[in-house]
Amino acid sequence: MSSVRAKKHLGQHFLTDKNIALKIVNSLNPAGRFSQVLEVGPGMGVLSDFLLQNKEYETHLIDLDSESVEFLHKKYPQLGERLINGDFLALDFQKTFPGNVAVIGNFPYNISSQILFKILEHRDQVPEMVGMFQKEVAERCTAPAGTKEYGILSVFVQAYYKVEYLFTVKPGVFNPPPKVLSAVIRLSRNEVQNLECDEKLFWKVVKAGFNQRRKTLRNALSALIPKDKMPADEVFELRAERLTVDDFVRLTNMLTAALQTAE
Repeated sequence: MSSVRAKKHLGQHFLTDKNIALKIVNSLNPAGRFSQVLEVGPGMGVLSDFLLQNKEYETHLIDLDSESVEFLHKKYPQLGERLINGDFLALDFQKTFPGNVAVIGNFPYNISSQILFKILEHRDQVPEMVGMFQKEVAERCTAPAGTKEYGILSVFVQAYYKVEYLFTVKPGVFNPPPKVLSAVIRLSRNEVQNLECDEKLFWKVVKAGFNQRRKTLRNALSALIPKDKMPADEVFELRAERLTVDDFVRLTNMLTAALQTAE
């Protein structure tokens, strides 16, 4: 069977180490929370080989690369419509999957943040994600408040998922080798489905706070609420990077009350 050429414009770095592939697949933990798994960017199927051996779930694959999809159709003729030639970022989860689905993949590094935001958008259907990212992105997802890596992505991912840094992966196990270290992380959906605040405002507050991360929140949030309407609370003298998810929830509730009073 011929091979697939890795394409730079798609950010493809094919994993070649089967031991690492098995380790990634074994990091999935169905525990009755999902019976379907979607692999993003399967390439030549190094993860898919192990996914398709597991009878606990039904495996689906999606790849934007037509050459890869043609290769995989020949390799796994049994997949049929479960092999999708398409863009994960444009996928309609509700139409494609009846129920919950876990997401797994050696993700293209050029769209890794977008992949995470897509998962967050469909968090009600995605109880778990196991994925390979550039190490820097993995560290941003797992970073605690008060560190330089902590930012918008950290807060949003940690607001809805338990995040675990599983292991680091060196460049030599990929073809072609990336110029950076990689890392595998696992996201497991929090038991609490919704935050105890206005979630739309929460997202706005977090983005506004970090978009001007060198400023205090009193200045960074002034586009959302005038400074003279902000409550007298010491949190407004802090920078966004000092706040935990719970702090941002509390801040959002304070702003909600202040905005209602100002009307």
